[in-house]
Amino acid sequence: MDRRRRPARLLAGVALAALGGLALAADTRPPLRAMSWIPHDADLVRVFATQPTECLTVPTDPAAARSIEIGRAAFRTPVLLGGQAARAGLSCESCHRSGRGNPDFQFPGASGAPGTADVTLSLFSSRRGNGVHDPKPIPDLSGPRDRLKVASAGLPDFIHGLIVEEFDGHAPPPAVLAGLADYVRALSPAACPKAAREPTTPRQLLDDARRALTAAEAVAHDDRPTAVLMIAAARARLFLIDERYAAQPRQIARLRAADADLAALQTQVRDGRPDAARGLARWRAASADLEAALGAGRGASLFDPRALRRATNRRLPPKTS
Repeated sequence: MDRRRRPARLLAGVALAALGGLALAADTRPPLRAMSWIPHDADLVRVFATQPTECLTVPTDPAAARSIEIGRAAFRTPVLLGGQAARAGLSCESCHRSGRGNPDFQFPGASGAPGTADVTLSLFSSRRGNGVHDPKPIPDLSGPRDRLKVASAGLPDFIHGLIVEEFDGHAPPPAVLAGLADYVRALSPAACPKAAREPTTPRQLLDDARRALTAAEAVAHDDRPTAVLMIAAARARLFLIDERYAAQPRQIARLRAADADLAALQTQVRDGRPDAARGLARWRAASADLEAALGAGRGASLFDPRALRRATNRRLPPKTS
């Protein structure tokens, strides 16, 4: 069976059972899910073999830094948004790659020109849908502060409205909502690296997963809902790795075994098992072996620009004039 028809096996139990269930014929389904919401004539290698660098200022205060990490992980998982957005695989990061903008975002029915989105779309929202197609430019959250209301005390309420009303998601745990606001505030043009883009790698996505699990470990005993969401964020990063190793069954088996372990830990955290935090720490330590295996197979994966170009040329339908 085509692996891309079974993403729920990788992300079972994290409200993403319909990932990959896009309205595309099997023979034209793109190699990567996110290719379904970029312009057909985009440079797919530039978009998917690289990504914007993150403009993040991390404070020295441990509590503040932990809050930002919670927000950073939540920002990157579709589970946060829920509803139709989650079923399509959309997260905050889909529109704001690395916390920036996304000039290549063009979701069918939700965008006009590339880099725009309709935030009052009835497809995603039963509350804010206005029946009018009025896409707006997607802002760069790392852009000039005077153009963004990120310093406003009302930012948590604004984010809450986006999740609950714009996307019909569930209200996030208080620590997640506070973390999202702290993460957005910590994005700044002053923190941007010299390089505007960097390669997308399996190590990078695994690091995201490990960071999310570190945040989960820190709150597993006293904030189980937040810890469960952090584990879901880690599992979502594994999915993004999984879809790039489609032709490598050994790597897929390793990834799915790692995900199954996280699924079990997610249940343990949800049930209040006292040893769950130690299990998260063990998973992070063991992920070094997974990283080494993925690195060995990277050249044949869709992390490699040449393999990515071959796959997209072979699987995507021809351009039409």
